[in-house]
Amino acid sequence: MRIKITRAGPYHVSGHVPLLEKIIVYKGKGYVFAEGRTLPQADAYNLCRCGKSKNMPFCDHTHEKIQFNGIETASRDRYGDRAEKLAGPAVDLLDDNRCAYARFCHRQAGSVWELTRESDLSDNKKEAIKAASDCPTGRLVAVEKDGRLIEPAYEPSINIIQDPEEGVSGGIFVKGGIPVESADGHVYEIRNRVTLCRCGKSKNTPFCDATHVQINFTDHK
Repeated sequence: MRIKITRAGPYHVSGHVPLLEKIIVYKGKGYVFAEGRTLPQADAYNLCRCGKSKNMPFCDHTHEKIQFNGIETASRDRYGDRAEKLAGPAVDLLDDNRCAYARFCHRQAGSVWELTRESDLSDNKKEAIKAASDCPTGRLVAVEKDGRLIEPAYEPSINIIQDPEEGVSGGIFVKGGIPVESADGHVYEIRNRVTLCRCGKSKNTPFCDATHVQINFTDHK
C-alpha cells in the first residue's frame, strides 16, 4: 500500500487501499464519523489534489487545464521534533499544530487541552485520550506518564471526509500507517493518522490545514 504524490497532479494510490466516505457528525459526548456513500474500489486509483475535478474524489485531469502547481511546502521534520508537550497530572499531550478543523479535540466536558490539564479529575483522562486519538490529522497524541504513546488500532484505509455542519468537504484521512511519498521521492514519516489536502489551497501541502473551511470547498456542487 502506498500513496505517491505526482508532480502537479493527483495522489496515486496503489495496493488496493480501501476507500470510504466518512461524515463528521456530533453524537453523544463529541464528534464521530458516520458512514457516507459507497465509493468504487480498485487496486490502484488517482485522488484529486487540485480541488477542481468533476469526478470527485477521483482525478479527471482538470489539474492539467488549470495548471495546478501543487508544490509541497510541509516540514519534513519528524512529529516528535515538531510537537510541543503539554504535561497533565494523569496524562500528557503532544501537539504539532496541524489542524484540519475536524473538531474531534472538543468533547462535551471540554477541549483536549482542558481535559489534559485536569486529567486527574473524574473521567477526564479517558476523555482526553479519546479527544487526542480521534484527531484525523495526527496533530494530537496522548502520552501515558511512563512515556507510552497512545494510538488507536487502525487498519490501513483512506477516508474521504464530508463536513455538513460546516457545509464543506474535508480532506483525505489516511489511516493505518500507509506510506506517503513526495513527488521528489521523499517518504514522509509513516504515521497512524494523517490528513491530506484535496481542496488544492493548503499552505502546508500535502497536508490539510483547514483552508477548505475558509474557501467553502465542496466536492458536490
